[in-house]
Amino acid sequence: MDRRVRRELGDFLRSRRERITPADVGLPAGARRRTPGLRREEVAQLAFISTEYYTRLEQARAPQPSREVLVQLARALRLSDAERDHLHHLAGAPPAPPPGPSREVRQSVVDLLHRLPEAAAIVMSATYEVLAWNDLAAALMEDFSALSRRDRNLLRRAFLGPYRQGRRLYGVSDADEFARSSAQHLRAAAARYPNDPEMTDLIKELLAGSEEFARLWAAHDVTAGPTLCKTFEHPLVGPVAVNCDVLDIADRDQRVVIYTAAPGSRSEEAMRLLSVVGTQHMGVPG
Repeated sequence: MDRRVRRELGDFLRSRRERITPADVGLPAGARRRTPGLRREEVAQLAFISTEYYTRLEQARAPQPSREVLVQLARALRLSDAERDHLHHLAGAPPAPPPGPSREVRQSVVDLLHRLPEAAAIVMSATYEVLAWNDLAAALMEDFSALSRRDRNLLRRAFLGPYRQGRRLYGVSDADEFARSSAQHLRAAAARYPNDPEMTDLIKELLAGSEEFARLWAAHDVTAGPTLCKTFEHPLVGPVAVNCDVLDIADRDQRVVIYTAAPGSRSEEAMRLLSVVGTQHMGVPG
């Protein structure tokens, strides 16, 4: 690293250190602090490096830090994803791609789901695992909180079952199209995360358990058009026709799927009923 880059790296580290209070990282505040935020020795302690080395980093006198040191500094300084990436780039060591799709849903997105009381909404990962949902989604589809993480995967539901009352994937009208498009999306995701063991295991399981998936996988298609509307065949309230909108969360490789019924329709009344009864209908024989 040249002197200018080292200086920028040091300035960035100092700016991040000064914004964190001891209480933020579980340290006693102590008395007579002359600088805002943490002391250099405190950051060094949290990052498991020497105080001397950290001081040299801030003073633009240290050699290029290793990826391991950068990871430890990012954790110690509570850096956001964007700040972590910036730190790596400043140090001349671009961050390695994540081994697999993110499963962490931002709190603001979770809050959004619960601010949509008249819509059923879920968050899906790149592997079609349902990561978050609101109450109406649980009532319309199923009580995801009662399922294991493995069973919250909609690809497994679509290709391997179980099928409620013999109907595939909650009786949705576009179940076959969903199966086709989800296989295409999964192939694209597999290319983005070639070293993710969970992705590899999921694909192997689907190939072994579903001839339909094996056929779709062999086609190597990676494009799929949007589904604008569909109908759920619900065991308690009957058919529920909904519009389907998908919002991409690009930095997490996640999608928010929102189901809404047309105003004044019978389906809107059905959704209102489901919002009242919640997941009680799970006791209905399947």
